[in-house]
Amino acid sequence: MRLGSGVFAACCVVIQVLGVAVFLRGFFPVSLRPVSQVQPQPPAPEPAAGTSSNWTQLPPAIFRKVIIMLVDALRDDFVFGSKGVQFMPYTKYLMEKGFAHNFIAEAKPPTVTMPRIKALMTGSIPGFIDVVMNFNSPVLLEDNLIGQAKAAGKRVIFYGDDTWIKLFPKHFVEYDGTTSFFVPDFKEVDDNVTRHLDTVLKREDWDILILHYLGLDHIGHLTGPHSSLIGPKLKEMDYILKKIHISLLSKEKEASLPHLLVLCGDHGMSEAGGHGASSVEEVSTPLLLISSAFHRKMGNLQPPKHVQQTDLAATLAVGLGLPIPKNSVGSILYPVVEKRTMREQLRFLHLNSVQLSRLLQENVPMYEKDPGFQQFKVSEKLHGNWIKLYLEGNNSEVLLNLGKKVLKQYLDALKTLSMSLSKQVAQYDMYSMMVGAIIVLEITILLLLSTPKALCQNAAFEIPLSSSSFSLLFYLMVLILSAVHVIICTSAERTCFLCSISWLMAVGVMMLISALLCVIVALLTKTFENVRPSAQNLAASSSGWSELDLLILFGTLGHVLSLGASSFIEEEHQTWYFLINTLCLALGHEVFRNHFLGKDLDHNLAVEQNIKKNAKNVLQYKNDYVDVPETSKIYKASSSMELLPKVYEKWLQLASPWFILICCRLLRTLNQTGVQWAHRLDFGHWLTSSDHKIELSVLTCLSLIMIFVLVQRRCSSVSKVAMALGLLGVFCYRAAIGNVLLPWQRDRKSISKGIIEARFVYVFVLGILFTGIKDLLKSQIIFADVSIKSLGLWDIYNGLVLLAALLLRPHNLPVLVFSLLIQAVMTKFIWKPLKHDAAQVTIMHYWFGQAFFYFQGNSNNIATLDISAGFVGLESFIEVPALFLTVFATYIGPILWAIHLLSFLSSENNRHLDWIIQIVRDSFLKDLQKEEGRKWLLPL
Repeated sequence: MRLGSGVFAACCVVIQVLGVAVFLRGFFPVSLRPVSQVQPQPPAPEPAAGTSSNWTQLPPAIFRKVIIMLVDALRDDFVFGSKGVQFMPYTKYLMEKGFAHNFIAEAKPPTVTMPRIKALMTGSIPGFIDVVMNFNSPVLLEDNLIGQAKAAGKRVIFYGDDTWIKLFPKHFVEYDGTTSFFVPDFKEVDDNVTRHLDTVLKREDWDILILHYLGLDHIGHLTGPHSSLIGPKLKEMDYILKKIHISLLSKEKEASLPHLLVLCGDHGMSEAGGHGASSVEEVSTPLLLISSAFHRKMGNLQPPKHVQQTDLAATLAVGLGLPIPKNSVGSILYPVVEKRTMREQLRFLHLNSVQLSRLLQENVPMYEKDPGFQQFKVSEKLHGNWIKLYLEGNNSEVLLNLGKKVLKQYLDALKTLSMSLSKQVAQYDMYSMMVGAIIVLEITILLLLSTPKALCQNAAFEIPLSSSSFSLLFYLMVLILSAVHVIICTSAERTCFLCSISWLMAVGVMMLISALLCVIVALLTKTFENVRPSAQNLAASSSGWSELDLLILFGTLGHVLSLGASSFIEEEHQTWYFLINTLCLALGHEVFRNHFLGKDLDHNLAVEQNIKKNAKNVLQYKNDYVDVPETSKIYKASSSMELLPKVYEKWLQLASPWFILICCRLLRTLNQTGVQWAHRLDFGHWLTSSDHKIELSVLTCLSLIMIFVLVQRRCSSVSKVAMALGLLGVFCYRAAIGNVLLPWQRDRKSISKGIIEARFVYVFVLGILFTGIKDLLKSQIIFADVSIKSLGLWDIYNGLVLLAALLLRPHNLPVLVFSLLIQAVMTKFIWKPLKHDAAQVTIMHYWFGQAFFYFQGNSNNIATLDISAGFVGLESFIEVPALFLTVFATYIGPILWAIHLLSFLSSENNRHLDWIIQIVRDSFLKDLQKEEGRKWLLPL
């Protein structure tokens, strides 16, 4: 079967997308299957051994009103640590007086806002796919606390992050949302919530009030958790908490039930100011339940107990007299109900246990063998015996001891059931992941084997589908894979995605894998049959592979293979640091050999002789397509002295690999990244501390000057002026938002959003980019002036450098400086003198681009994503510009190295073309002179 290159490529893309989709379906854990909700189930009756209980309904509410004060990115040490003592005195007072139960609630990753809200209100554990949905939150259809409250006729009011409004539309009787993604705003976003408090606290027409404050999270994204702005914001939150608590206390005199005030965070904050991953700082959030019903003796302040964030949904449901959300995996926080009677306590725990056991039955086939389920059954039996004694009027010590035993048994069962259900969510579908990875790997191998044919002018691919060996291997593989599929699907304890689809589709996937494997085997067999070089050709071909080629090949393949281990993915920066360091050593060896062993001279002379041998063909091509002037300066053939660099350039070339190695080592000290050592202090932390703002200002100024020096060498005078003014605007922007200090600036508190300064820089960025794009379009029209294309690419490169300088945080500007410096050194002393081919230069650019991605402080951890860059110069959240700026700021390193690669290859092609023209002209003129000499000699 013969396929054209276009059809073949399209088929490969479609199958590759299919493989990636299957892999991602298994990689992202899917939430537990919700319990059937055809009809609302009545509450489980109270167990009674041989008697009938008169408690068949839900217990009455414990609290009359509930206020949830959610402070985004509130870390546990902001309340329980030294910052809490210093900036939240009233909160500390409530804890010391015994009016609050204190917990550290663990938030499961991903620690971003929307999944955390779902966890708080449903008690379930969202998956990583919710990270994507966080930017456009869909309606929450899962059983949740807000929905239960609305169904029970309770009135809910909300002010704050508009993510709640998207998740719970038509659930609030009153609401006012604020934009959560406009990071530079950390004052008005909270003022818009607080301005409603005076009015709503005086009213009685609500049962639940939810307040979501975003300012602390925005400060973290902008300046980190150790910023001087954190303290005032915590003071503001403490004042609001005091205001709410005093208002609730004044109303409790008239109320029959006490009120409840909840202070919590949706997630924490990493040391870099972000969130999304699983570090201790990101998953540890404070949870304070404040009520007059919890009054304890003074001096009995206990350290906060660690609980799960999902426990809040079940606790609030019990406190409000509502059913526990059906998909909740949390357990009731026992201190909330410990003051109730023994019968009420057992009733609460029994309802929670029944709800968790039903969820376990829906999701675990062998649920009877689960230890938590077995403990629940024992607890329920003991509970029935206790109820029997209680209804018989037995008030002896036996009843009390049995009640305590049942209570402990229930708490143990709840803990075990919750852990079992949480593990179900965290499990990956390994079968789907393996099938998807095999499909992707097969397509990748097929593309590698087809690359030589794809480079031909008339590319076509012969797929051997009709051979008998192909058919035999195909049928054998289909049978083996089908048998494996049957074994996995019949023995798996959890339902796999591929096992849930129809058998026809599953067999189709097996046939696809088998067909791809047979095609690969056939192509490999054909390749080895056709390519049987002689010993001489084999030696010649093997000699063409240099040490640098082998390093590039095995380094790239080694990195790909390392991605098969999660630890290598977490610490991928170490792989790239090792590769570029090894590359610098290999380049140092090549430069040494080039200068002291004279390998390069013979190579250049051979190349020149080969060009002269084909001079007539090249000249004919140039005469056909390029206007060659008739009169030009005679190109003097490169002599041996011209081929060797000058003395000072020689030593600079010898030192350049070691200089690059030193630069890379210095960059590693700027930002700690990865997982294992991300908590260690680095030079970036030292620079960003408020005590070293002067040093940061000086470093920023020097970095901007160096950027201008490194990029202006090929710019026109207009571009130089635009670049200089743009870099000046960058410094003014950083000074406006308070990152650095101007020489005449003394008041460090006079900061703004820097909207005008940032837009001033954007004007010059767009101007430089427009100039570059104009030159690129001109190069497509004026073919004779091929240098215009390289100039256009360089202008585009300069515009992106200016944009990068604006978006990078000040302490990361040295990363941009070193990137430009290494590019200049590699171009001047490595790539041009050693005449590396396009493939080698391309792979080197790729390696350095990946390394500089991690030099910025990025990692494969979502918490290192700096979303504050997406709002530079914006007054409000605009989705497309914010997304573009965030992506560009994250991938500055790879993008700049890719654009530099295009510019370098374009300039090298022009330089090489001019060199060929000069050699051809020289050869032609010499032949012409010989012919003229012969004509003069013939008459003699």
